[in-house]
Amino acid sequence: MNLDIFKAYDVRGKVGEDLTPEVAERLGRALATWLPTAGAVVVGRDIRTDSAQLAEAFINGVRQQGRDVWDLGQITSDMMYFCVGKFGLAGGAMITSGHIHSEYNGLRFCHEQARPIGVGEGLMNIRDLVVSNQFVSPPQTGQVIKKDIADDWIEHVLSFADLTKWPKYRVAIDTGNGAAGPILQKIATKLPLQIFPMYFDPDPSFPNHPADPLNGDNLTQIKAKISIEACDFGFAFDADGDHALMLDEQGEVVTGKVITAILATYLLGKNPGATILYNLICGQTARDAIVAAGGKPFRTRVGFGYIKADMRTQKALFAGEHTAHLYFKDNFYTDSGLIGMILSIQALAESGEKLSDLANKYRNKYVSSPEINFEVENKPQVIERVRATFTDGAQDLLDGITVAYEDQGKWFNVRPSNTEPVLRLNAEAKSQQDLDELINKVTKIIEE
Repeated sequence: MNLDIFKAYDVRGKVGEDLTPEVAERLGRALATWLPTAGAVVVGRDIRTDSAQLAEAFINGVRQQGRDVWDLGQITSDMMYFCVGKFGLAGGAMITSGHIHSEYNGLRFCHEQARPIGVGEGLMNIRDLVVSNQFVSPPQTGQVIKKDIADDWIEHVLSFADLTKWPKYRVAIDTGNGAAGPILQKIATKLPLQIFPMYFDPDPSFPNHPADPLNGDNLTQIKAKISIEACDFGFAFDADGDHALMLDEQGEVVTGKVITAILATYLLGKNPGATILYNLICGQTARDAIVAAGGKPFRTRVGFGYIKADMRTQKALFAGEHTAHLYFKDNFYTDSGLIGMILSIQALAESGEKLSDLANKYRNKYVSSPEINFEVENKPQVIERVRATFTDGAQDLLDGITVAYEDQGKWFNVRPSNTEPVLRLNAEAKSQQDLDELINKVTKIIEE
């Protein structure tokens, strides 16, 4: 089998080649064997047709090792994590390709209290069990228990808000025919909002646009809806529903780093002095907001496995990523698109401002680059070349290499992809000219 399917914090590969029902069944047996706690395993899946087939095989594998399975069926990823944490189960798995809709699919695992299973946290042990395929079957096969946790999940989500403080906002919500539509249909009846739903019916062919809000091409329709319906703001969810991008009343994106800054400021007002995490791509925007609000900023690597682990170690209240994945201590230190949406509305309602005015407090301090990818043959060698060249800045090797020029208000990071043979460059500065000059210098060193 192709061992490259085992990434830093999940399993991903081509369906039918790398990920087959046989591999999924072995993964189920391996997870059930490895889990350190007795009890049932939660299994959920996204809307893809092949996710149902892989889930069935995975469930069979878990059962063969004598564990019961709570089959949640088609859900959002954040619902799986919640279920494991809320009901004190041994672990869980989500069969999902995230926002990747082509020939790829994947699995994400967690153990008790929704703790992620990644490299250094058991994933390589699971890999070794899969490869050996030497499983000892107990005398009794586990049972499948069909569960619907929608009501429990909605009650949990609403605990983050005080709906009495909400105006009757006009809101466009685009789920892109992904997994978030059904749960949003249920919670919408409980919210004091006028919602303009877009593509709430799950459809694995994604007939309207890919459910990947980080690609600006997929936001054309929601921007038009916000304008036509004079909405106060909008949300665009990804395919598996674990994060959503927010847009203001003018159709402008509220980036992950800006919503991290907004929520950090709001939450620190309720929890003075708390520790807030931000990944290194959120840069100075998030850090400055945390410091200004009296919080303790902690910078973390890119990737949900690292963030979740750091949140527990640092006892952090909240964490944000540049991708708008938002993590909450009171959600078992996991991310949630729906909680992120609810809490963002709460912060806006209590501010009494228009979203554009609130976002502009954080938007215009720095100029950021989009992520730039470079295909390279020897990633460590190129990173070392960058390190040796930019010795005039403050360096750290938390994730690839970051070089910061604090007195000039600029920085850049070059980090290796966990999934592709590429290096990713992100940079930030106080002016477009400074940013362009910095990117040109770094690009020249990478490509030489």
